[in-house]
Amino acid sequence: MPRMFAADFSAADLAAVIVAIASVVAVVLLVFLVVAVNRTLATLRLTIEQFRREALPVVSDLHQTVKQANAELERVDGLLESASSVTATVDSASHLLYLAVSNPIIKALGVAAGAGRAVRSLRRKGK
Repeated sequence: MPRMFAADFSAADLAAVIVAIASVVAVVLLVFLVVAVNRTLATLRLTIEQFRREALPVVSDLHQTVKQANAELERVDGLLESASSVTATVDSASHLLYLAVSNPIIKALGVAAGAGRAVRSLRRKGK
């Protein structure tokens, strides 16, 4: 009866079969790995593009907001300078008014106090 399979496989033949099977398994695993990495990169590209589409308008709005805030700060700075100028003017005016009015008022109060004493003194003598 003829033999279908030869029983006299050598160790080299067995090692070649094992290496061939291991190589096929490694190639299949590498193909799956490359497909998975490719899917991940495609998802990453889509995410980056979506982020870019959403972030650019936000950055533009932020830029406009900063410009408006700077304009408002300049306006407030002008108002503060005006208020400081008005405060200095009112302070000078009140100081001048004090100097102009205080001396005559003090003199008038002194005269009124002296007149009141004189009147009291005359009333006591008249009694």
